[in-house]
Amino acid sequence: MVNGAASVGEGTVTGEYCVIEEGAVLGKNCRIGHHVVISAAAVIGDDVRIDDFACIGKLPMRAANSAATVGGAPQAARIGDGCIIGTHAVIYAGATLGADVLVADHATVREDVLIGEKTIIGRGVAVENCCRIGSLCKIETGAYITAYSDLGDGCFIAPGVVTSNDNYAGRTKARIKAFKGVSVKSGGRVGAGAVILPGRVIGIDGFAAAGSVVTHDVPDGVVVAGNPARELKKVSEEQLLKNQ
Repeated sequence: MVNGAASVGEGTVTGEYCVIEEGAVLGKNCRIGHHVVISAAAVIGDDVRIDDFACIGKLPMRAANSAATVGGAPQAARIGDGCIIGTHAVIYAGATLGADVLVADHATVREDVLIGEKTIIGRGVAVENCCRIGSLCKIETGAYITAYSDLGDGCFIAPGVVTSNDNYAGRTKARIKAFKGVSVKSGGRVGAGAVILPGRVIGIDGFAAAGSVVTHDVPDGVVVAGNPARELKKVSEEQLLKNQ
């Protein structure tokens, strides 16, 4: 069902049982799979591929006791040229994806999220609200990026990484003013299954090894490991982002 007030560019093809709502804008030469929902709050660029059962422009939900979800009128979901959106992926209203971003199957990108060009959001990744993710990042399968986090360009987040933003673990109203996501500076890397505690900063080219529990900031160009994570060694020169 394509609403007559939706704008669909030349050469764009839609599958069976799609819903494209009034006001949605689709660029040229897009490929839209079966059962895709594109809401009114969606602006999609040229040459975009959206696979079966994906949802673009989903309205945010706010539970009565939610402390991290921001209210307000929904903004458009914006999908840049050349993006690929996987099966069952959900892109919320107010999310913006730069050109050539890949959001893989079953991933979720929440409202007020900005993702830079050519970044990969892997299968089953959850990017919570109010996050900024740079260009040329790789966030691998099953990683969790907590609300209010900030990742620079060229970051690597391995499978199963968990980040957190609430030192109070849901207790007392004091937590509401103290929410703070994690920060991974450009070239920062986090190994498989690591846990990054609220407000921690991984410096430029810093590396938290697999299984680390990061309780303190990681200096630029340093590898940390363990629980709690401690400095292990310097990142080798050939591994630095500037040398790639």
